[in-house]
Amino acid sequence: MPQLRELLSYRPNELNFGTSGLRGLVSDMTDLECYINTAGFLTYLAGKQMLQPGGHVIIGGDLRPSTPRILRAVHRAIIDGGFVTEYQGLIPTPALAYYGFTQRAPSIMVTGSSIPADRNGIEFYLPDSEILKEHEAPIKASVTAVRNWLYSQDGTLTPFNNRGMLPPVELPVEQFEAREAYRFRYLSTFSVQALRGKMIIMYQHSAVGRDLLADLLRALGAEVINVGRSDAFVTVDSENVTAEDRDYFVRLAEQNHGLFAIVSTDGDSDRPLLIDEKGEFHSGDALGTIVAEWCQADYAVYPVSTNDAVDTYLTAHHVAYEHTKVGSPYVMAAMNKAIHSGRNRVVGWEPSGGFILGADIAMGGGLLKSLPTRDAFLPLLVAMLAAIGRDISVSELFDHLPRRFTQAGLIDNFPKEISQALLDAFKDDTPENRDELRYYFTDALGFSDIARVDTLDGIRIYFGNGDIAHFRPSNNAPQLRIYSVANSQARANEIVARSLNEGGVLRQMAANVVRS
Repeated sequence: MPQLRELLSYRPNELNFGTSGLRGLVSDMTDLECYINTAGFLTYLAGKQMLQPGGHVIIGGDLRPSTPRILRAVHRAIIDGGFVTEYQGLIPTPALAYYGFTQRAPSIMVTGSSIPADRNGIEFYLPDSEILKEHEAPIKASVTAVRNWLYSQDGTLTPFNNRGMLPPVELPVEQFEAREAYRFRYLSTFSVQALRGKMIIMYQHSAVGRDLLADLLRALGAEVINVGRSDAFVTVDSENVTAEDRDYFVRLAEQNHGLFAIVSTDGDSDRPLLIDEKGEFHSGDALGTIVAEWCQADYAVYPVSTNDAVDTYLTAHHVAYEHTKVGSPYVMAAMNKAIHSGRNRVVGWEPSGGFILGADIAMGGGLLKSLPTRDAFLPLLVAMLAAIGRDISVSELFDHLPRRFTQAGLIDNFPKEISQALLDAFKDDTPENRDELRYYFTDALGFSDIARVDTLDGIRIYFGNGDIAHFRPSNNAPQLRIYSVANSQARANEIVARSLNEGGVLRQMAANVVRS
């Protein structure tokens, strides 16, 4: 009896959890690999009594070319397990998750979020929350058990061919309850005339929520002009807004007299992009602060990579806060701890702008229901409504925040083993390591003495002149990311540019680590 593993004509590469969800190259995400991981997740749920035989599993995806095929593999694993697939179509991740939470049903989103189109991912959601780090190991153990069992089966009796692919299978008829529930979340909270008279540009590109967001803005009274729609997948990363992106936003502002704001999201529409009437992009750090203030938060949680102006602002407004590692599972875990300790208005966000609401909050004349996962629509709406409420422009809204400036960038296709070697080399804040870091971050590049080094997630270097340089590997893709904070936008941009360019700081550090 030839076992399935013996019949495969390729060497499988197993999917692993990244910052949030499973991530991998599309070429590695065979039907077999996606099926195994889905079946393992369902087995885990069943073992925890979170999914009963015949129970519904809600699925959806983004607009990547590989998404429909992966959705079909996920669907096949669901029905083979004796469960029912509820297909909610190509839909924003927070919309799918929100519907799953309201239905007390698990959900599965096929998306690579903001990583390039040659990669994709699968995000699992429990009936009441996203997957936290504490769930990953037992889910992986369940996946391993399914993998071992399936690989040992008679390969001629399984539906998979030698390339790990399934015969065509049709998805169930698309349903629309999830997007309607998500839309109603806002329309039941904010006035239908809240944005009346405001011209808003919707940069659509290939964001899966592009039509839903535009329709919602119109329902709230705005005049919406859609631009930049793309049939091909466009990688938009709210933590890597390029010079070309910024120039495009300025041109849009110049071409649309009377503009109130430009809005957009990343590919799966859980991370917002807000650009003011002058064409200036405002980072998720600052955007989250605006939303936290609007929500009258009593506790805020965000990653250590966030602009330190947020700490300054929250301290001045007597709001307690906590730093975490990068990734919504870490933020959610800290939020849950704060809620259990008695905090009532707990919020969280990431520098990407994805905002997490930990509890139902009365706001805008209604009751905004909690959504314990990243959301892009809420921060976009709140920022614009906050400006309207004060009768000021969006740019003026952000002017009242502490004037600290950020930039971010990345080196793509950066070997993970070299990233890890960099972290290992500087994991301890010792005088010797500070001297070594100063060898790269020199006076000639505008840096001063190092005040301290934070190694909670990556290497975050605080300089005496107020500069911050923070480098860390992405958990979703082979990328090395750099974040900067400075007292001017020009300086923040310069720190990132000098770190990323050929022969720059990060490449010098990497080369020396490899040689050593």
